Amino acid sequence: MTRYAAFLRGVNLGRRTTKSADLVAAFAELGFPGARTLIASGNVLFDADDEAELAKRIEAGLAEKFGFEIGAVLRRLDALHAMVAAEPFKAVPADADAKLYVALLREPVGRSIPLPCGIPGDFDILAATDTDIFAIAWHMPNGRYGEGLDTLGKRLPKGTLVTMRNWNTILKAVG
Repeated sequence: MTRYAAFLRGVNLGRRTTKSADLVAAFAELGFPGARTLIASGNVLFDADDEAELAKRIEAGLAEKFGFEIGAVLRRLDALHAMVAAEPFKAVPADADAKLYVALLREPVGRSIPLPCGIPGDFDILAATDTDIFAIAWHMPNGRYGEGLDTLGKRLPKGTLVTMRNWNTILKAVG
């Protein structure tokens, strides 16, 4: 068995709500032992045998359980450990008035983002791998952080499944 993290897209938005306990139960019903949610219900750690269509199997099971589509971007826990070890944010000063994010992609199209990339004073893309894009969202005069990051998906090929997570979520997953 391999330990995975499922980063779910499209949960807890409007009427599309799921409770953590219900997600854990859904993963158990799908045959994934050791499931637990992390930080919010859109992040699930679980154990599974490696299989080619694992994300699609999870999406189908969640759609049947909750009655709406939920995209799933999966990462093996060892891949998350490698991501953290690579220190993608090491150039960001510890006192930066910013938040750090990772866009997790299902399809390997992350390198299609031209670097450097961003909106000055809003956000910067620091690095990209095939399946992950690392961004810094700057504190803006209106009090928000990196509003322009919402447009990142428009910079990717049409139909790319992408979900954004705060870097702290990744750190908790590997902790």
